[in-house]
Amino acid sequence: MVSQIPKMQWAQVFEKTGGPLEYKQIPVKQPGPDEVLINIKFSGVCHTDLHAMNGDWPLALKLPLVGGHEGAGVVVAKGELVKDIEIGDHAGVKWINGSCLACDFCQQSDEPLCPHALLSGYTVDGSFQQYCIAKAAHVARLHKDIPLDAVAPVLCAGITVYKGLKESGARPGQTVAIVGAGGGLGSIAQQYARAMGLRVIAIDAGDEKKKMCLEQLGAESFVDFSTSKDLVKDVKAATEDGLGPHAVILVAVTEKPFQQAAEYVRPRGVIVCIGMPAGAYLRAPVFESVVKMITIKGSYVGNRKDTSEALDFYRRGVIKCPFKVVGLSELKMVYDKMRAGTIAGRYVLDTSK
Repeated sequence: MVSQIPKMQWAQVFEKTGGPLEYKQIPVKQPGPDEVLINIKFSGVCHTDLHAMNGDWPLALKLPLVGGHEGAGVVVAKGELVKDIEIGDHAGVKWINGSCLACDFCQQSDEPLCPHALLSGYTVDGSFQQYCIAKAAHVARLHKDIPLDAVAPVLCAGITVYKGLKESGARPGQTVAIVGAGGGLGSIAQQYARAMGLRVIAIDAGDEKKKMCLEQLGAESFVDFSTSKDLVKDVKAATEDGLGPHAVILVAVTEKPFQQAAEYVRPRGVIVCIGMPAGAYLRAPVFESVVKMITIKGSYVGNRKDTSEALDFYRRGVIKCPFKVVGLSELKMVYDKMRAGTIAGRYVLDTSK
């Protein structure tokens, strides 16, 4: 350990599901033999963090818990078994905090499916604190020319949507509809889609999001679900041949969009479910799904290779995540805006405030 690491730190903690959040000082932990301690400088806020606090998902939750899984910072200590990361390196804490590296899934580079995976801000304390522990094998390696505030959202939102686009199988020149396009994941998904040579139909609500999608993020068309009288018809009409998009990326936070996608995706289209609304179910008409030969699949977070690829897109300057920086102490305000559905882009927490 190095001498300048404090014994106490500021963190956002909740003691029970449903909250409340408590901004308080907690001890700084020491890394185990295969772990690193990262001084978190900035952390993005994902809708998953709100799900975790609410206890929305049927997964065992650590309590009390420090949320967060988009933490970017500097390595300040490491365990004796860690050989490929040095003190002073920049690194990121992701949703997958660690995995066994030995099971069938880990051996096939599907470590997010590891039955023993550690989840940042869910089964282990995450990045809404100034110093965070993570398994060295799984932290994202960040080049020092990457600004830590701007890259924080890539560590979950970016990697997750990039993985989803890969899972869709959409090829350059084809059209992808992104549902929830103006939110944190959707705003980044549009950019990855464009960088991968795909044409984008953005689906969301409100003039602010419409302007951002069309003028800043490169969408070719925008369908406002709050004003559309026939969403299925409008989405199909946004494609050149009127048959609908080749793929649909669902990052919405409510159930209804998941039911609509099968109606407007084109024959042999692929629907990729990424968002996980609490208690939601997938429903699709069986006859149309069969005769159109539709594929409906889920896409979880990316593996370590997906991470390095997603970060490379960002480092080359083709991905710019819309974000606003506020202090770590203001997390409750961010959650309030998230509940109201009024966030365009991503909020990033500065842990020094």
